[in-house]
Amino acid sequence: MPQWSDYSNGERIKILRGAEITQGDLAEMTGLAIATIQSAEQDKRLSLPTLLKIAAALGVDTSVILGQQAPRRALRQEDRTMMRDLSHAVHDTAAGIDPNVEAPTLDELAKITRQGWELYWKGHYAEAGSLAAPLLRSAAARLREQPVGEQAKAWGVVSDAYRICGYVANLMGVRDLAYASIGHAQHAAAQAGDDLRQALVTSGRSWVYLRDARLQEALDLAEQSALDIEPRFSKATPEQLTVYGSHINFAAVVASRMGDKERAADYLSQSHATGARMGQEVRAHGTLFGPVSATTQAVGINVSLGQTGKALALIDSISDTRGLSQAAQHRYELDKAMAQADAKMWDASLDTLEGALRSAPHWARHQALPQVIVSKVGRASTARLRRVSKLIGATPGMSGFPAATAKNAL
Repeated sequence: MPQWSDYSNGERIKILRGAEITQGDLAEMTGLAIATIQSAEQDKRLSLPTLLKIAAALGVDTSVILGQQAPRRALRQEDRTMMRDLSHAVHDTAAGIDPNVEAPTLDELAKITRQGWELYWKGHYAEAGSLAAPLLRSAAARLREQPVGEQAKAWGVVSDAYRICGYVANLMGVRDLAYASIGHAQHAAAQAGDDLRQALVTSGRSWVYLRDARLQEALDLAEQSALDIEPRFSKATPEQLTVYGSHINFAAVVASRMGDKERAADYLSQSHATGARMGQEVRAHGTLFGPVSATTQAVGINVSLGQTGKALALIDSISDTRGLSQAAQHRYELDKAMAQADAKMWDASLDTLEGALRSAPHWARHQALPQVIVSKVGRASTARLRRVSKLIGATPGMSGFPAATAKNAL
């Protein structure tokens, strides 16, 4: 099965153009002559100006056409508009530009922050980003009005707002903005003097590294942030256990992406112990963790390690995921479909995947894993496969996309 990098530049343009966009359409979208499009697709000539115009028209980075990274589905117009406002909010606030907005009270900002995290964990990433931009501006305004010596809580809200911005940018694939947002969140968390918040920001940076394929750095940060806040179980509060459990579980995720079975197993053991100690799912500081989180996330970790039998055994033990956030529930369904695909349970895998896609289309369009799953069952040319492929905008049997995206599908 060919990798995305195995195709020529011209073949990649054809694949990205797909059947719905003709060469004439692409010529009109770019302002180029049809002959220029034809030359590019025939690998006869692809100048830099032509490359830039085609990439912009198809909504991808030039590195995708050149085969240096696999494609992600293009952002919709409303997503691009939201990301532009988010970028302005992040950079203007960091530069100290007065947002010229009313400064809400700290209680009001805390409520809005909770709303932002609720949207995020429901998988409504565009809506979360749309809320994060004005939240950040308002938090910055409140910080300016706070008396000297009473700014810690305001700094905490600023840090949370930056972190939401960074998480949305990371999911949208806008990596530079994700790095900038997390960096500003880290500074604000330090000013707030909150150890748990600083650890969460560090974990967020680790996640950005993971999506950017900087695996060793991601693991180093994940391990350090978990170690920094490791609590005494006998005295730990539910909030401390929630933050620690989510951190140690993420360390297991990164270790699994590196193929380190021993280290992943060790972290999974600590994750399960933390969840068992908690006894139920608890939400704190914009994160959720508990026994169900530990088990469902272990499914994806075992899938990444190629331990399909263990993943399926865990799936059989899970009876109720309603305590999870909606995004976590949907992610578990994708991990379940992946395990079933690895076990050659084609029909079950497609049924699970289709259910997830239909129940949360707004969430699924930001995920790479559906394409990975479809590529695994691509040899089964069935009506169900064609139906699922249509839902994610993929072509059955087109294996170039998933091979390179599987590592960073989290």
